[in-house]
Amino acid sequence: MNTIANSDSAYFSSARSLPSQATEKVQTRAVGPDVLRSLAILLVMLVHLPGEATPSMLVGVRNYAWVGVDIFFVLSGFLIGTQLFKEVSRTGGVDLKSFYLRRAFRIFPAFFVVLGLYAIFPLLRDAPTMQSIWSFATFTVNFDFDPRIGRAFTQAWSLCVEEHFYLVLPLLVLLLHRRIGMGRTLFIAAAMAIAGMVLRYTIWESQVGVLVDAGKLRDAFAVYLRDVYYPTYTRLDGLMFGVILAAARFFKPDLCKRYTPPRLALPIGVGLVAAALVLFSIRGPLEGTNLFLVFQAQLGSVAGFPLVSIGIALILGAMLDLEEVLRRWPVPGATVVATLSYSLYLTHKSAFHVDRVVFGEENLQGSLGFVVYLVTSFAVAVMLWFCVERTFLLLRDHILSSSR
Repeated sequence: MNTIANSDSAYFSSARSLPSQATEKVQTRAVGPDVLRSLAILLVMLVHLPGEATPSMLVGVRNYAWVGVDIFFVLSGFLIGTQLFKEVSRTGGVDLKSFYLRRAFRIFPAFFVVLGLYAIFPLLRDAPTMQSIWSFATFTVNFDFDPRIGRAFTQAWSLCVEEHFYLVLPLLVLLLHRRIGMGRTLFIAAAMAIAGMVLRYTIWESQVGVLVDAGKLRDAFAVYLRDVYYPTYTRLDGLMFGVILAAARFFKPDLCKRYTPPRLALPIGVGLVAAALVLFSIRGPLEGTNLFLVFQAQLGSVAGFPLVSIGIALILGAMLDLEEVLRRWPVPGATVVATLSYSLYLTHKSAFHVDRVVFGEENLQGSLGFVVYLVTSFAVAVMLWFCVERTFLLLRDHILSSSR
């Protein structure tokens, strides 16, 4: 088993690289998750990058850059699952107080600082309309998130999915770890994946497809986002397959080595992701439309999410097994980008918007706009990381060490 450094920071990498106590052994960061995390945040930033500032070589990639969120989901499922499985195997239980406290200190400070800025300074909002602050503050905004009502800070939807996952998974592990084996776990996962496909198909047929057939494409797009793309109950595939990967590698490592060696897992994973993207490209009546890039075809919306999630999970597993190789050939800047990923995720859309206000949208065309967006986004993320993330992580470590 590979040790995943700072595994308490599942969705995004830890904002610090030093151990919390001087007596603790310094853990080595795993390269594979950092590379995937860096790729994920760069893809998310790309999908939100204004079209006029997107380099020509990235235009085609931008159409599918939304997959960055699915990478985050798989990483989160795997890393949080691994953390919980280790604890329950070692102690026979899960310290729920400690788990939820760590999650709160990891997610809440930076999130509520950014949300507060959105609430107090409308100039920072990346869109003129915004859902209620209360729905963001309670992490329920991804339910009934209609872009026709408010479009600012839309990236918070995936954090809501994460929070619901954090609330439920520890309880499930605590209740079921002695009552369920790997076979039943896989059966439940398959049942959940099929249920998700059926649910998305039903929603498309009863709501989205009707609007598409009527030619009301913008309304169809809004309903697709609200009822298919954003809700937690339609987007569990990535988290679930990340947990399955964690369970397989932790409880059945020999079987993983035997049946999913990197030489098989990596090409199969890439192939599944490619197949999913092909499904998302079959647009049928949507062919030729120029709506937002994540308005996927029915086939992709129904079957693409589980396919892309399984593919990413296989790629992650292969990268973990290839850790020694990756250490000899590091990706420049991957650790830095991974460390800043949460702050980047929270602030990049607002940074893009402020750039346009300050410099003028007409002055941010082409390569210059691309560079300005990147520089300002990373500058804002570094400030949030230093001032908020790092401070509260150190405070968290102090509180937890004092309570032992």
